[in-house]
Amino acid sequence: ARGSSRVVRFADGGEVAAHTVVLATGVEYHRLAVPGADRLTGLGVFYGLSATEASTCAEREVYVVGGGNSAGQAAVFLARHARQVTLLVRAAALEGSMSHYLIRQIREVGNVQVRTGTEVAAVDGEQHLERLELCDTGTGTMEEVASNFLFVFIGAAPCTEWLDGVVARDPDGFLLTGPALLVGGKRPSGWPLDRDPYHLEGSVPGIFAAGDVRANSVKRVASAVGEGAMAIQLVH
Repeated sequence: ARGSSRVVRFADGGEVAAHTVVLATGVEYHRLAVPGADRLTGLGVFYGLSATEASTCAEREVYVVGGGNSAGQAAVFLARHARQVTLLVRAAALEGSMSHYLIRQIREVGNVQVRTGTEVAAVDGEQHLERLELCDTGTGTMEEVASNFLFVFIGAAPCTEWLDGVVARDPDGFLLTGPALLVGGKRPSGWPLDRDPYHLEGSVPGIFAAGDVRANSVKRVASAVGEGAMAIQLVH
């Protein structure tokens, strides 16, 4: 802060000062740390899922990595296009990480197979993904399978280290806003105003957060757009 302004400084030495700041920096997907994954990113290995990528999977056999709701929703969506979808889950079961309604939905889709206790050990291919090496986490048994598409949903990080000590974050680095800042009905330490933080406002007045970077957001495009619009209303 500089007087009534909030100052954003850039790596090149420049800066911008404003009365309010809206942080909507999103998250960065956790990368699959196995041989071949970096080289084949965008060439059969994808983080997240778009309609364009889904349509190219028509009548193909595809694999999805992850045990959370995002992975489950991707598997159900891909099943509309692909011949077979295999969901690879490192844990022994889905119940601890995925919503029950989604587990039930996956079981009702005929072309989705769930392989628990399985993780990707390596990916390979010349110009495009051609095969995956899978590992049984219980026995250590390795298996090679053919596929041209691997969609990875193993979490994401907000990359907010640059805000450390400036605004309050949760243990995972997501920005705390509004009611999440009130502990026992008390406002955050150092809060100077005679009002509670607005719903999307951080621990410093005039700094707002919207979208995936915000703690407890639902990590969906529609809600992020809504939060962005709400943040602007709160700014005014």
